[in-house]
Amino acid sequence: MSTEAPVISCKNVWKIFGKNPETFLKSIDPGMSFDDIREAGYIAGVRDVSMDVHKGEMLVIMGLSGSGKSTLVRCFSRLHDITGGTIAVEGQDIMSLPEKELIDLRRSKMGMVFQSFGLLPHRTVLENVAFPLEMRGQDKHTRRERALEVVKLVGLEGREDYFPRELSGGQQQRVGIARSLAIEPDIWFLDEPFSALDPLIRKEMQDEFLRLQQLLNKTIVFITHDFDEALRLADRIAIMKDGAVEQCDTPDQIVLHPATEYVRKFTEDIDKARVVHAGVLADPKATGTGDPIDARTTVHAMARMLVNDQRELIPVTKAGSIIGAMPRQAALDILLGGEA
Repeated sequence: MSTEAPVISCKNVWKIFGKNPETFLKSIDPGMSFDDIREAGYIAGVRDVSMDVHKGEMLVIMGLSGSGKSTLVRCFSRLHDITGGTIAVEGQDIMSLPEKELIDLRRSKMGMVFQSFGLLPHRTVLENVAFPLEMRGQDKHTRRERALEVVKLVGLEGREDYFPRELSGGQQQRVGIARSLAIEPDIWFLDEPFSALDPLIRKEMQDEFLRLQQLLNKTIVFITHDFDEALRLADRIAIMKDGAVEQCDTPDQIVLHPATEYVRKFTEDIDKARVVHAGVLADPKATGTGDPIDARTTVHAMARMLVNDQRELIPVTKAGSIIGAMPRQAALDILLGGEA
């Protein structure tokens, strides 16, 4: 993980819904559960969450409906005021910002994409994409040039003059993504943006999203309830339940070492061989012989080699340098369903 200061840092964040949430929070016993809080007449949308999001990272927040994932992300952008704790964006406490500075922060730093596309039906693709720039007060020529640039970036070149009703669901979602990118945000919040799409279009949008992230290197918080989608997209995954984060770690570590029974149930049907990479299994103190394997290679991708190779330790490289050696047996255990 980056040694730079986090882009978003939240410490002991609570969001409680009810009559007098601030007063109630002061009386909460550390052992109170979500159900205990509900019996007291309150709902804990977010319960004592602490986490950092680093520059260029894609953090995926996932959980079942009602787990608190959308509430937490709305706290990150202060669409919800938190009940307790602190949230800092680039070192600035966003709860202390006056309204004008908060609006400026959102307009200049944050892009948001939601499940509902929210396109303006009587505006063309280009006009929809340029809309946030118009709200920012940019002149017509500048916003048109920027809109054309991001329309091309998301693969909608040639459809600039189409209206939303003339587009497929996946194309409409691309317009929503382009609109959020038009302001060149440093931080990108996406709340289940692909959940309304059919499976084939959804996979295409995931591919497109990964391509965009390689090009743009944004700091991204992505919400989903689909674990396969989380595994495919995330640098780290935070799994939430009843407003609390059960575990926040890399996909490899979550499937190999689930921290709670709840997380284990999420991972039990996952093919670990398609998730775990050679770099995770590499022992930095070990040395191997023969041709090395790249740290990003999944166990599934090296299946044939694992079966045929007789080496006990296989060298692993990252960015061209040896980082250790992977025990072949550990990888075979994951491939064949044994103990890692």
